[in-house]
Amino acid sequence: MARKSDPLVVGRVIGDVVDNFFASVKMSVTYNSNKKVCNGHELFPSAVTLQPRVEVHGGDLRSFFTLVMTDPDVPGPSDPYLKEHLHWIITDIPGTTDSSFGKEAVKYEMPMPNIGIHRYVFVLFKQKRRLLAVTGSTSRDGFSTRRFAEENGLGLPVAAVFFNAQRETASRRR
Repeated sequence: MARKSDPLVVGRVIGDVVDNFFASVKMSVTYNSNKKVCNGHELFPSAVTLQPRVEVHGGDLRSFFTLVMTDPDVPGPSDPYLKEHLHWIITDIPGTTDSSFGKEAVKYEMPMPNIGIHRYVFVLFKQKRRLLAVTGSTSRDGFSTRRFAEENGLGLPVAAVFFNAQRETASRRR
């Protein structure tokens, strides 16, 4: 279980997005083949316009995974009354491969924070079986990772990672 010094606890991913879980699989998320997502690090929105490569390590070829990417800070982190905004869902990712081998259930939407510093969270679930179709609400606004996991019988996550981003000014892009 997560400790108080765990970046997912410090960054309030555990609590705001998912319940406490034990990370049993390694996942790496990389943008533009060189921008690796590390918990709590900042990435510029201009660097995350295209969907990242997500690799699953520690599964096996008989395992399948679902990836969810959300922003729990909508419209702004000081008053996130809209809660999570869904950015991406991929299902049936075979173990020991990357997300390009899965089925994109919800197309990637690039982060576009307007107010304050937003967290962009990637949550990986191990599937009990292949998903023929995603059930429940996949509306981008008002999304709930917990509810999605429950409706699709996914249980607790097996891995998660997040980055921060804020609106870029012209001077920050230089």
